[in-house]
Amino acid sequence: MTSSDSDFDSEHDFDEQESTGDSVEACVWQLLLLINPGDEDRALQQFADYRDAVGHADENDVEPIEIIRRVIDWQSGFYVDGQDARALVQAIDELSSRWNISIDWGGDPDDDDFHADIDAASLFAIAYDRLLEHGYTLWAWETEDDSSAGWITLKRDNEFLRELATSLGINIRLGSEVT
Repeated sequence: MTSSDSDFDSEHDFDEQESTGDSVEACVWQLLLLINPGDEDRALQQFADYRDAVGHADENDVEPIEIIRRVIDWQSGFYVDGQDARALVQAIDELSSRWNISIDWGGDPDDDDFHADIDAASLFAIAYDRLLEHGYTLWAWETEDDSSAGWITLKRDNEFLRELATSLGINIRLGSEVT
């Protein structure tokens, strides 16, 4: 099933002052809206979880992406071992199922031989191409370790996501650019 841009509100609730990156919370809120297209309730819950976690953390020691990662994991984003192709496939399948999209991986991901011959970069590229066919973009963000991490947004929000990621100090790239 494909979705069109008209399925979701195309306006961003982001005023000009906030777009300059002055408010980390405003940027986090906008990011959560983008990675939960059409599901503001989930974004609100994750934002509440984010604010709660920030309230219990020493703000000088925690990067926003570390808290975001915890509140979105397996709901709106993923963070898996970079060598675990099976977990990466499962995570992307779980996220794409929110829009009734089934990724054609070009093989059987339940078969051990499939995972023996493929790496994370190839899986990102396949998923990126399949999601783009439905108007979605798969993103990867840099981690401090060898993990694979990312989320999915509507394609039309690509530039806005780049701006938010820059404001939050998150290094992102398109799923097709993962190496």
